[in-house]
Amino acid sequence: MRRHEQTTDFDAEPSGVTPSPAPTDGSERPRRRRRWRRVVLISLVVVLLLGGGAVVAGGLYLRSVESGIDRVDAFEDVPVESRPEPVVKGAMNIMILGSDSRDPESTGGSRSDTIILAHLPKDRSSAQLVSIPRDTWVPVPKSKTGHGGRDAKINAAYAWGGVPLMVQTVEEFTKVRVDHVAIIDFAGFKEIIDALGGVEVDVEKDFTSIHPPFRKFHKGMQTMDGEAALDYSRQRKQFADGDFARIRHQQQVIKAILDKAASGGLLTNPGKLNSFLQATSNSVSIDKNMSLLDMASQMRGVRGNNLTFVTSPTKGTGRVGTESVVFADEKKVKSFYDAVRRDAVAEILAAGK
Repeated sequence: MRRHEQTTDFDAEPSGVTPSPAPTDGSERPRRRRRWRRVVLISLVVVLLLGGGAVVAGGLYLRSVESGIDRVDAFEDVPVESRPEPVVKGAMNIMILGSDSRDPESTGGSRSDTIILAHLPKDRSSAQLVSIPRDTWVPVPKSKTGHGGRDAKINAAYAWGGVPLMVQTVEEFTKVRVDHVAIIDFAGFKEIIDALGGVEVDVEKDFTSIHPPFRKFHKGMQTMDGEAALDYSRQRKQFADGDFARIRHQQQVIKAILDKAASGGLLTNPGKLNSFLQATSNSVSIDKNMSLLDMASQMRGVRGNNLTFVTSPTKGTGRVGTESVVFADEKKVKSFYDAVRRDAVAEILAAGK
């Protein structure tokens, strides 16, 4: 699997990872094994890292693929002196970076389309996923390449200095210590949803997609297949709050996947589980110290009903020069992330309402 490349095309959307062509030199079997590991991994990461500890039954699969996981040096270039100290022993914060490489609006590049800070409380009884709008205007530290060292959209950090600069930027913005990192391609949700037989999504209003085939979405509960759900999760231009609507839609689709995976008999049906695991061939990378097997065990009690999405506090959108940006509400940001640091789940939930 090709590792995520960096670029200096700062205004581009994120790029995905393209599978290598099939070999013609007799190495088909080893490549198939590597591809199978990726298929298993992305499926389990979707469920485990995004709140689906229900697939602890997949531990045997995790054992077999742990050594084949693509790893990134997420913290190697992060200055030790700049990192926040952990406050509550046992609580955990995972930064999830996502891209949508098949989005029709994508123009290539390496910016992160989605930034989620997942907080796992010490008791592991729930999970709070904090979406940080990708256009949030923040100070970005200077990278080793000399880029940064100025205010910019938060996702510029990924283009300028890769995962380590993204970690440093998020930590300096939130003052929350990032314990682990996962990078996934959300376009892979299409195959996952189809393997689940579709998902139920509560559409907020009638609207038409801006992308071919220009689907019509109707207000209320709808059953969506993979293509429709992915299309829905990309829509923002028809909504007054723009990218905040896209964040809401993506959160809805993620939760719908988790609810369907937990309630659809997936874990008790080997055939369905096998089909689910083979449904996607997209990419995932995690930091060098993350153990998916440990994560599965720790999150076995987390389900859709105790998984909560919140959005980092903002004052709304505006412009800086020629750029459309999101302005953080500094006062609320300070108190909100202080609650995250202290593992004060009730306060996190109250602030997210």
